[in-house]
Amino acid sequence: MISGLSPSVSNATASAYASHWRTDASGKATEAPDSRDEGISQKTNDARTEELDTAERRQLEELKSTDRAVRAHEAAHMAAGGSLITSGASFSFETGPDGQRYAVAGEVGIDTSKGRTPEETLVRAQQIRAAALAPADPSGQDRAVAAAASQMAADARAEIARSNMSPAEKPQERNADRGPSFEQAIERSLNPNGQAVDIYA
Repeated sequence: MISGLSPSVSNATASAYASHWRTDASGKATEAPDSRDEGISQKTNDARTEELDTAERRQLEELKSTDRAVRAHEAAHMAAGGSLITSGASFSFETGPDGQRYAVAGEVGIDTSKGRTPEETLVRAQQIRAAALAPADPSGQDRAVAAAASQMAADARAEIARSNMSPAEKPQERNADRGPSFEQAIERSLNPNGQAVDIYA
């Protein structure tokens, strides 16, 4: 989930907004305004706004602020996610007192799978983390995605380090250089009759 809230958002709106990151992108809102004629819609909106009381005007300003914050938040995820973004931003809407719908939550899809090589996995993990933390106000879910990406990067680095070890540095090679195992030494110490021979005498 990737989200952030405006300080002025109501508790109900904040609750809906805080539960959003999934794994999608494109930057375009999936919902269009209700009116087909933008000019007529604007005049209608202005007329409706003039009829609102103080509480409704406050609610409307909160919704507009949240809408801007949600769209900016998801746009930041998509810009940083680049080719890993799997689907366009999708939004949840709330209808304001002016009859228009405003985004109160959003989701962006991102591919969190590993790469074909440790090196590719490391690059992908770094980009996933950058995408999760791209907004100015990453949510708890954003931070969880970033933490998982950091672990993926650490695992990839460890695998790269192991593959770059010389044969002498590899644990299995060192064990082989130490000579026979304890069991092998015991087996070799048996005489043909199956009795132990003092190999230290």
